[in-house]
Amino acid sequence: MERPRWHAQDVAEVLAALDSNAAGLSANDAAERLKRHGPNRLPPPPAVSALRILLDQFRSVVVLLLVGACVVSLLLGDAVEAAAIAAVLAINTVIGFTTELRARRAIAAILQLDVPRATVVRDGALRVVPAHDVVPGDVIELKPGHQVAADARVIESTDLHANEAALTGESLPSSKRADQTLPADTPLADRGNVVYGGTTVTSGVGRGVVVATGPATEVGRIGELTGSVEIGRTPLERRLDALGRVLVWLALGVAALVAALAALQRAPLDLIIETGIALAVAAVPEALPAVATIALAVGLRRMAARNALVRRLPAVESLGSTTVVCTDKTRTLTSGDMAVVRVWAGGNEYTSIGGGADAARDDIRRVVQGALMASRPPAAADTPGGGVDPVDRAVFEAAGRLGLDRSGIDAGEPQVGWVPFSSERKFMAAFSRAGGGVIAHVKGAPGRVIDLCDVDAAARDALRAANDALAREGLRVLAVASGPVARAAESAIQGLTFDGFLGLADPPAAGVKETIALLQSAGLRTVMLTGDQRLTAEAVGRELGLLQGDVRVVEGRELDGLSTQELEDVAAHTAVFSRITPEHKLRIVEALQARGEIVAMLGDGVNDAPALRKADVGVAMGTRGTDVAKQAAAIVLRDDRFETIAAAVEEGRVVFDNIRKFVLYLFSCNVAEVLVLLIAGVAGLPLPLWPLQLLWLNMITDTFPALALALEPAESNVMRRPPRRPDEAILSRQFLVRILMYGTLITAATIGAFLWALAHSPAHATTIAFMTLALAQILHLGNARRRGPVFHRGGALSNPYAIAAVMLSAGLQLAALYIEPLPRLLRVTPLDAGEWAVVAGCAAIPAVVGQALKIWRPRL
Repeated sequence: MERPRWHAQDVAEVLAALDSNAAGLSANDAAERLKRHGPNRLPPPPAVSALRILLDQFRSVVVLLLVGACVVSLLLGDAVEAAAIAAVLAINTVIGFTTELRARRAIAAILQLDVPRATVVRDGALRVVPAHDVVPGDVIELKPGHQVAADARVIESTDLHANEAALTGESLPSSKRADQTLPADTPLADRGNVVYGGTTVTSGVGRGVVVATGPATEVGRIGELTGSVEIGRTPLERRLDALGRVLVWLALGVAALVAALAALQRAPLDLIIETGIALAVAAVPEALPAVATIALAVGLRRMAARNALVRRLPAVESLGSTTVVCTDKTRTLTSGDMAVVRVWAGGNEYTSIGGGADAARDDIRRVVQGALMASRPPAAADTPGGGVDPVDRAVFEAAGRLGLDRSGIDAGEPQVGWVPFSSERKFMAAFSRAGGGVIAHVKGAPGRVIDLCDVDAAARDALRAANDALAREGLRVLAVASGPVARAAESAIQGLTFDGFLGLADPPAAGVKETIALLQSAGLRTVMLTGDQRLTAEAVGRELGLLQGDVRVVEGRELDGLSTQELEDVAAHTAVFSRITPEHKLRIVEALQARGEIVAMLGDGVNDAPALRKADVGVAMGTRGTDVAKQAAAIVLRDDRFETIAAAVEEGRVVFDNIRKFVLYLFSCNVAEVLVLLIAGVAGLPLPLWPLQLLWLNMITDTFPALALALEPAESNVMRRPPRRPDEAILSRQFLVRILMYGTLITAATIGAFLWALAHSPAHATTIAFMTLALAQILHLGNARRRGPVFHRGGALSNPYAIAAVMLSAGLQLAALYIEPLPRLLRVTPLDAGEWAVVAGCAAIPAVVGQALKIWRPRL
């Protein structure tokens, strides 16, 4: 159903349609309407139960494969193997469940409640009521510093302004007037006669009649849009599922092949079954899900230490896959505070205000002092989000840099009158008494202030040219004038002396420009999405280094008529989108994703929520972000700094690097196990390894080195590489070559030791194969740790967990040989010195050859 166009109706029509009046509702009427419309609150987001989080731990194909292996072992009566696999599943589930549950609870703790109280007119008197009791038809008070409780048509206003940045993206407060009647198709950001729930009154006073509450508000509409967006699978989840499907077919295929070979050789049925189970166990890296979960949890902790709080565990790696960062401008790329960055006086433009010689220049001081005198004095209500207008605050800050003190000026020239700013007047003025006369100080729109000054045509043209030059930089230009007047009245303001211009900008937040450059060096494109006007957006984009090459600025209205394909083409070559709506943001994110990009979306406002939810990684600001934005995001930045996103991207890349490292390690070890059994089966040799020995290797010997790889520190070039291709699988062709190469080396060493044992020590052949394979895998950790030789530039000592893992795994392997009941369960026997020499010599070969190959080709 189409929403009423309240901005297109005058006050009388709105009041009549709502069956209300300027004196407000009666208490009884309000109570009846509360029953009919429901409380003024947004429906809470669907709660994710602990059971749902628990079940989500079993979505991975690899985990389901292990569940299947556990069931098969039970059916075959092998309780020990079934229990071992079940232990792996339990460890993985507990780690994933506790980590994600803790993250969700941490997010819930930082979410703040919506507007708690509202001042309404009930029974002709002002009353303070809980905001959730506000109903359509209520008349609400609007005062500086107060949040608006619900959408309301303004019915009274005096210099009323509201900060709507969280809803529309506009950085400057929006003027609100009761006497406006606007066209029906007026965009949300330009509806100057309506205030919206969740926005903040910055200056002036007024009243409004509530036209919508709860889900019917503009915030509620965006909430519905957000709820309709489905959360897609992260890149890591998609890659691991693809990997799992490969493993399923590999395990089944290899097991069937070897079982068939054993059957052709007329082997006993129990041996065929045991061999098939051994191959299935060998093909599946049981530690993979647990180690992947732990790697993500480690990344989560590292991100938390750098002020990025993760809600969904797979989002840790997703940031490392990001190719495009879409971001809001106001309070994300910029500080959200107006600042004086230019002073034009006496025909000269100054870009440095305060400090050095500027502090003593009379022309600069005259302009800033005049603007200071024409500003409202700071009030006790000057709190974040309300009280002093941002423009006045910028003037106070510039005056402070010049050492100008308002209290001292007022003592010499006491204020005797005041003309507030209004959209019709387009200026504000203050009158002060000096030497028996009255001085007027005026600041406001350049054209209006120039008209109040005594200047000739040539000077007027020069002033307009100076104004245009500042405006082309995307600055908000304030003109300042002063002079004696006959009396302290607006009608007496004329014949003033023009003092100069102030150019104001919403400056970039600290470190943002450098962070964008860092992201560019890492191959990530930054796209700014803002509700600001085109000139402002273009100036900020240029200053931040976004507008380079053939990239361009596009206004939201230019997107409305574009087809999906046309929008994809535009999104590919646009760095700045201005004057856009929440729907535009959502379409832009979808267009980028349709091109195969992995999109991270940063924002803090209600208007960012749909795009935050749709993006591959939604990132919200934790301190100033709205609840809606935080609920929609996968990651929350606790320090609200854009720099933190680069740190999070770095940690995400480290996580993926480490995932690839332990996948390389685990898979090359499992390939070796499969090849050892396969070669022995084809050659008609005895079974070199028992199923429980393989399970021991996969669960115990391999797990601790793999965990150490999950804790590898970042490599020096991690933020100088281009992002991975979005469609790149974990098992790329080059990666498979490395796995097969290292797996073949370990296989050759194990088969060599096994053949020697069959000839010289057949009673210990299985033990020798088992120990050789185990030690070769432990020493293989050095090959998997990094590109290039592990001893290069202290790499061997950079991860103390790796050294500890080698020592622990070797100790456990010795325990398996000498500490009961492990030798009996694993069917192994002690070895003599000569046999140990063969085991150690053969096991060292893959590590030595691998490091030699890395010296020859460092990318291996």
